[in-house]
This record gives sequence, structure tokens and C-alpha cells, in this order.
Amino acid sequence: MSATGFTPTGSLAAVADRRRVVFATIIGTTVEWYDFFIYASAAALVFGQLFFKPAGEQAAILLSFATVGVSFLFRPLGAFLAGHFGDKYGRRVVLVLTLVLMGTATALIGLLPTFAQIGVAAPLLLIFLRIVQGISAGGEWGGAVLMAVEHAPTKKRGLFGAAPQLGVPLGLLLASGVMALMAVIAPGDAFLEWGWRVPFLLSVVLILIGYWVRRRVEESPVFAELAARKEKARMPIVQLFKKHLLPVIVAALVFAGNNAVGYMTTGGYIQNYATNPEGPIGLERGPVLWAVAGSAVTWLLSTFFAGWISDRIGRRTTYIVGWVLQLVGVFALFPLVNTGTVGGLFAGVAVLTIGLGFTYGPQAALYSELFPASIRFSGVSISYAIGAILGGAFAPTIATALVQATGTTLSVTWYLVGMTLVGLVATLLLRDRSGIPLGPDHEAEQAASPLRGAKRA
Repeated sequence: MSATGFTPTGSLAAVADRRRVVFATIIGTTVEWYDFFIYASAAALVFGQLFFKPAGEQAAILLSFATVGVSFLFRPLGAFLAGHFGDKYGRRVVLVLTLVLMGTATALIGLLPTFAQIGVAAPLLLIFLRIVQGISAGGEWGGAVLMAVEHAPTKKRGLFGAAPQLGVPLGLLLASGVMALMAVIAPGDAFLEWGWRVPFLLSVVLILIGYWVRRRVEESPVFAELAARKEKARMPIVQLFKKHLLPVIVAALVFAGNNAVGYMTTGGYIQNYATNPEGPIGLERGPVLWAVAGSAVTWLLSTFFAGWISDRIGRRTTYIVGWVLQLVGVFALFPLVNTGTVGGLFAGVAVLTIGLGFTYGPQAALYSELFPASIRFSGVSISYAIGAILGGAFAPTIATALVQATGTTLSVTWYLVGMTLVGLVATLLLRDRSGIPLGPDHEAEQAASPLRGAKRA
């Protein structure tokens, strides 16, 4: 043990603790995003019929996708709460609470009566539980990121930070896989009657596993040192907006460029577009879900690789490469999907995920290196939440409305191109701060503006 009470970084105990942290962040975020994406899949496949059918066919799917976006409006509330308590009381306690909150809301959705059973109370309860999911998701990401990055060796922050990022493709893989399996077990009307509920109820088992894993992880060493020195910020959110507003906005725009494109699959748009019997493709539900699950594997691999390579070429350079790859994926997406084959669909979403991985894998390390230690939880959480609203919140709704208005997916392509360019420009505004010290001894250096052209400390 060191004089401050922490395990030396090179010891076997420290290595074991880091592995436990990486494992815990992957498991925890996978469970959280499984819960989040199960909702998006159900919104694309069944919620329009079960909860919004009286509004009419086209309005029902718009309303269903709108409930996916509503949760994003409450992510900042979750980020504010988690950031405040995470900077004051620690990263670990917030992670445990958000996991339990998300799982409870997800399981209750699986028990909800439909509109035909209780009328307008059904969609209102659905929206309420989706809001609870949004609050949880808003608080989850920042804590998981800091637990991974603040435990990491300086030269491996990108790799360690990729661990919580892997929870997104793993959550998508798990959610799509379970939904596809239920489409086989309960085909046709059985899926509408009860099959869709099983993946939501399975969340209870996953939450118990995630809770057990996260409770065994030590607190972040950076926060532990802040607590030992009694240097925790009293009003971290006030300090964040007073001194670091521009970095928050730029960081949010970086994520918005990734999130809008990612929500073509994670938000359920492609699943609905490809399975709509009245649409141009009309594929079966099961094969589409398996194709999306397959694309989650390519997303997983590219995310991991991007986190690793960012430790070697820098976060900013990795992102720039990612934006170029994402543009390629955006232009290829609908020409491949519109071939009307499962193979074309898989190819389209798989190519898209390569760029998505490169613009997501380094994000944990990038965000952690933008903000001072005492307000870091607030900084990364709020930047992420705002970016999610600007990017993915209503991306499926916007895409659906664009196709209904123009009759062509080309309008969606140009929307996604625009969002990708927003992310690229925001990245170009940032300095690369790879390797900057993260501990409380270096707050002055951390507080210097990360924006290009701004004065250095």
C-alpha cells in the first residue's frame, strides 16, 4: 500500500483490480444497454400496434418511435443527479443505483397491460417507465467510464475506456438475439400477445448478475484521493457550467454525430423499415433481428480496435478516421438495405458499424481527459446526455417522417451525412489531450481549455 492508502499501480493486486473493473464495466453497461435496446426493438416491432393503434398506422409508429426519444429528454436529469452525487459521494454507488433503476423499469414494462386492456393509461405508463430508463441511462455512462479510465494505466486509457463502450454493441447483440429467439419460439400473433414480454422480464436475472459484479469493484482511485484530501467539489455542476460550458457543448456535438447514425439500428428504425409489410422490403422479423445482431459483432470489434489504436495515434486522429469511415457507411447503408435481401441488410448495417466503432471506442478516454478531476463525473455525464438529445433522441422519428414526406430514403442519408459532418467539425475544434494526468494534483493543467485556439494554462 502507498502512503495515501492505495495499491501501487504495478502490483499484482492492482492488475487484478483493474481486470475486475474492466469486467464489471462491460457486464454492467451490457445489462443497462440490453434493457435500453429491448425497448427500441419492441417500439419498432410491436408497441405501435399494442399501445398506439387508435392513432392510425402511420401515426402509431411515429408515436412509438417518439417514446424512444422521450427518454433522452430526461437523460440530462439523470446526468445532473449522477454527476452531482458521483462527484460528491463516489462513482461506484451511482453505478449500482442506476443499474437497479434501469432493471426495475424494464421488468415493469414487460408486465404492462396494453391499450386494448386499460385504454390510454397503457401508453402513459409506458412513457413513464421509459422516462425512468432515460434517467438511469443518463447517470450510468459517466460512472462506468470513469471507473474504467481512472483505474487505467496512462498509456492504456483508450483500451480500458473501450470496456464500457463495448456494452452498447453487446447490449444490442443480446437484445436483438433474444428478440429474434422469441420470434422463433412465439411466431406471429403469439409474439404480439406474450413473446415480446419475455426479454423485458429476463432483465431481472441480468440485473442480479450486474449488481453482484459491480458491488465487488473498488472505488475509482482518483475519487478516493479526492475524498482523502477532502477536495471534492461542493457544487460541481455550477462550476462545470461556469468555467467549462464551451467544452461541454463541443463534446456533446462530437457524440451527437455518432449517436444519430447509431440510432438507425439501436433506435429500431432499420428493424421497422425492413419488416414493415406495407413498405418496400417486407422481410420477416426473425432474419432482420439476426442481421442486426450480426452487425453488433462488427460494431464490437471496431469499438475495441478504435479504443486500442487511440492509445497509439491519439483520440483526435482516431476520431477523424472514424468520421470518414462513418460517411462511407452512411452512403452505403440504404443502397444495400434496399436490395431487399437479408444479406444486403446485414452488409449495410455491418459497414455502418465500422465507422460507428471508430467514433465511439475512444469516447470514454476523450471525455475523461477534457475535464478536471473534481467535476469530471458531471462533465462527462452532462456532455453525453446533451449529445444524446441532439443526436439519437429523435433520429428514428426524424428518419420515419423524412421518408413519409419525401417517399425516399435519400433524405435520411443526407440527414445522417449532416450529423456526421457536425461530429467531424466538433472533433477538429478539440486539442488532443491523450495522456494528460487525471489525478487531483494536476487540476490546473486539466482546467486549461481543450479547445484549439484557446489559451493554455
